[in-house]
Amino acid sequence: MVGATGYIGKFVVRELVARGYEVVSFARERSGVDAATTAEKTRQELRGSDVRFGDVCDLSSLMKNGISGERFDVVVSCLTSRNGGIKDSWAIDYQATRNALDAGMEAGASQFVLLSAICVQKPLLEFQRAKLKFEKELMASGLSWSIVRPTAFFKSIAGQVEAVKSGKPYVMFGNGELTACKPISEADLARFMADCIEDPDKKNRILPIGGPGKAITAKQQGEMLFELLEREPKFKRAPILIFDVIIPVLTVLSKFFPNLADKAEFARIGKYYCSESMLVLNPATGKYDEGATPSYGSDTLRDFYRRVLKEGLAGQELGAQKMF
Repeated sequence: MVGATGYIGKFVVRELVARGYEVVSFARERSGVDAATTAEKTRQELRGSDVRFGDVCDLSSLMKNGISGERFDVVVSCLTSRNGGIKDSWAIDYQATRNALDAGMEAGASQFVLLSAICVQKPLLEFQRAKLKFEKELMASGLSWSIVRPTAFFKSIAGQVEAVKSGKPYVMFGNGELTACKPISEADLARFMADCIEDPDKKNRILPIGGPGKAITAKQQGEMLFELLEREPKFKRAPILIFDVIIPVLTVLSKFFPNLADKAEFARIGKYYCSESMLVLNPATGKYDEGATPSYGSDTLRDFYRRVLKEGLAGQELGAQKMF
């Protein structure tokens, strides 16, 4: 298991352990937001699995410290770049994941389960191109494979919970109905990924997946928060055109100041998520299709919001991915 210390990875490890698999979790000695998680804490979070430390970006480290001369049946990857930066995307979403594939094949693995993203359907960003390059190589590898493309995670639409709770308005782009998603919980997604190991119908397939219920827009997310707080909705609209000013300026400046290249990419990421739905893209119509986006699990966004409004967002930190 690579990407074991990530938001989804931890839940996948726990699910696999609960199902009785012998799991080896390969991780960095310092992980989490701002590398604040120590090796000892990682062992606690991934208890039940054999936690081994090394650098997934270094194939020799992966072989020596992770594989350690043993035979493995399945590789599960929840690797993803920390912030979607250009260099980071190719280092993690492509090369590190490719390292995991090569190491797994060397160790005799016959199956690879990959956590990808539903947004790669319309690749306009560097991390999407990196993910697609690896997906193509995985499909040509000769291994049995499952490519899981989830819609939005609960935490990715939780960034404004504390602000709204404290009395601030809910910020949305345009009228709040430009995009929609079927958010899925980390536990439900972990169960789905574990199912991929066992269910023949999930092998050698690209698997878009969302949570239960209908798709929900940004405006509906805000309305849900205010309803749970028993307050009148209070919205603040931001113009999406702001990105069309920021992106060209940063792109031009990055030619003279290379350190701004990632800033421009982050702006492109912001525009993408504010203008593209996290649903299946119908190739015939070019439109996002709620009905074609499969639903899975039982955890609802309403229950998630109700819980974090009461208990806080511990464990849901966005770190560098936070927009608001």
